[in-house]
Amino acid sequence: MTGNIKEECGVFGIYTREREDVAFLTYQALYALQHRGQESCGIVVNDRGVFSDVKELGLVNEVFTKEKLQKLGTGQIALGHVRYSTTGNVSIHNAQPMTVRHVKGPMAIAHNGNLVNARELREEYELIGGIFHSTSDSEVISYAITEQRLYTDSIQDAAHNAMRKIKGAYSVVMMSPKKLVAMRDPNGFRPLCLGELGGGKGYVAASESCALDSIGAKFIRDLLPGEVVVIDDNGISSVTHKDGKRTCGGNLCVFEYVYFARPDSVIEGVPVHEARMRAGRFLAQEHPVDADIVIGVPDSGVDAGLGFSRESGIPYETGLIKNRYVGRTFIQPSQAMRESSVRIKLNPVMSAVKGKRVVIIDDSIVRGTTTKILVNLIREAGAKEVHVRISSPPFMHPCFFGTDIDSRDRLIACQMPLEKIAASIGADSLGYLSIEHVNQIAKGANVGMCDGCFSGKYPIDVPDEMPKDKFEYKLQC
Repeated sequence: MTGNIKEECGVFGIYTREREDVAFLTYQALYALQHRGQESCGIVVNDRGVFSDVKELGLVNEVFTKEKLQKLGTGQIALGHVRYSTTGNVSIHNAQPMTVRHVKGPMAIAHNGNLVNARELREEYELIGGIFHSTSDSEVISYAITEQRLYTDSIQDAAHNAMRKIKGAYSVVMMSPKKLVAMRDPNGFRPLCLGELGGGKGYVAASESCALDSIGAKFIRDLLPGEVVVIDDNGISSVTHKDGKRTCGGNLCVFEYVYFARPDSVIEGVPVHEARMRAGRFLAQEHPVDADIVIGVPDSGVDAGLGFSRESGIPYETGLIKNRYVGRTFIQPSQAMRESSVRIKLNPVMSAVKGKRVVIIDDSIVRGTTTKILVNLIREAGAKEVHVRISSPPFMHPCFFGTDIDSRDRLIACQMPLEKIAASIGADSLGYLSIEHVNQIAKGANVGMCDGCFSGKYPIDVPDEMPKDKFEYKLQC
């Protein structure tokens, strides 16, 4: 990823028939989901109705020491969350899972996605006395569900009824004292799947199947759009909202396949690795080039690079090495600092690129700053030509469903035509994947795709612009 687009959050929930070390299992799952959020993480364990939690800023391995995991103890139900902020600032108050106390018992919730009507709902709840402790719209979801608990003793019914009020993207795991609940918005913008623990010990819900693999759980299926699943002593039961959509003009965020998800995950029946390979093949068909080698930008550009290589017949080389001990690099205040960050994170293999005509495959361009640095690195290593190919269309519009694309002002594709972008980043040529083909990379998927950030066509009504006000809404994970 060449830019500052932030990933989605990752959610995980587990229910076991007997008391288990659910904290450690959740820790393992969050490790597998770390790519979806690196600002904060948290675990809440439910031991016979008593909730214990650990939530802090930082990476999973930094936050959860052996002592903290032991402190959480054993239980039957647990939730986990890794977070990037697309709504709300970087604050411990926005860390999840969130726990709320209610007359009908405690509830904990972890959320991935964005509500398009979060500001309106928050104002509505505040006017009747609601007090918010965070700037996250996950707290708005908790209010909507607890409001419905006034009319029913069933947390499943409360969640289902809350769907009539909350609008936008939400894949949620939550728990009451005796139940684990998973819910997915009627459009299915964000992924959420179910798994079963070996030996019939229990069930799990997670953002991606790679989290199931990490704890040895067997994949069962993806949640349906608009579905609410409840797991308790009676097993699994579910209800689907009448507006749930399996296929439509826009459903699952196509950028899950392009960048967000791990390549070893399977989402809606499609292996992410295969989707990225297919994107690379389409790129080679749309934007052929005479070159000596193809290199992929680690990590999400690698599979697309392999696809481009196989379709074009141009050999694939490992031309960039990623420093695995460096975290995500965010926008730095000066050009020198931005260049330093890229150089620390990625280094060209001089013997592979020197004297060669090189094709660089990456997943996207945001402002173009990082891409320019990357092109310069390859030229400094001795490349004769540098051609850039991008496995997604140009970003032209804001995302309202959980991706941190909130202003056309920061998108280079909105500021200049293709030829000028190529000149700006120092590339000999530049090609983006078409909108038509990006919607075909997940061949055989069980849902349609949302490509609003590329096409400006959204599957539901969205605000005219991203609100930025006293609630600090950029709109969230």
